[in-house]
Amino acid sequence: MNRVDLADVEEHSEHTPPHMHVVHLNVGGQRFCTSVATLTKYPESKLAQWFDGPPKLPKDAQGHFFLDRHGEYFGAILEFLRSERLPDNDIPQVHRESLHYNVTVLAKRLEESPVLFGEMVGRQRFLARVPHYKENIEVLIRIARAEAVASRRSTVVLCVLRTEEDSACYDNALSGLRANKDSVVTFGPWKAGPTAADLLDCVQRDIQSQGYTVHVRPYVMEKTFLARSYNFFHTLTFTWW
Repeated sequence: MNRVDLADVEEHSEHTPPHMHVVHLNVGGQRFCTSVATLTKYPESKLAQWFDGPPKLPKDAQGHFFLDRHGEYFGAILEFLRSERLPDNDIPQVHRESLHYNVTVLAKRLEESPVLFGEMVGRQRFLARVPHYKENIEVLIRIARAEAVASRRSTVVLCVLRTEEDSACYDNALSGLRANKDSVVTFGPWKAGPTAADLLDCVQRDIQSQGYTVHVRPYVMEKTFLARSYNFFHTLTFTWW
């Protein structure tokens, strides 16, 4: 049976079972009131580890147990512990918090939702097959920031090589490029179904998720015989203000 120190919970009858003791929480400045039974519903969770026995969290000035996390998302986790109801909003954020608290039952339920299923099973598995995808995103942002001196926009050239055959043509295609060839960021090739347009959509989405305003457009090559044969290059424009 769960145990808590009487001084750490709301006053109650001496006949109140320990698992029904009331607990007051301060999560990122938001206050919650629940029971030990609710917090310890899933023994593998951090919440159960903290409250199965003498509570293992610090208190705020009002005597509430303090968690330095996002209170709004914690409310959705607490609601799931109470009623197994899944959230309607902020599903990626609640999923992240459920992983933090190790509420694995909730995390798996959320991963089956349409919002996360496509992202985790489809898009992320595709991007895992694109060599150096995450590193290239960081490089694109770093180059754009370096070129943002006294300018409203920064433009970076990226190259998408869908297949090994595209890679074999890269050097010839590069001859029609007017931009600094040393700063071109190259993606691919990859062995998966999504197209070059799908990859560009992922690049734009992932950079925008970091707060940047970006637009992708085809790069206009020099009008040479070789250049007309390739459409590997695109411009990624960052708008700063």
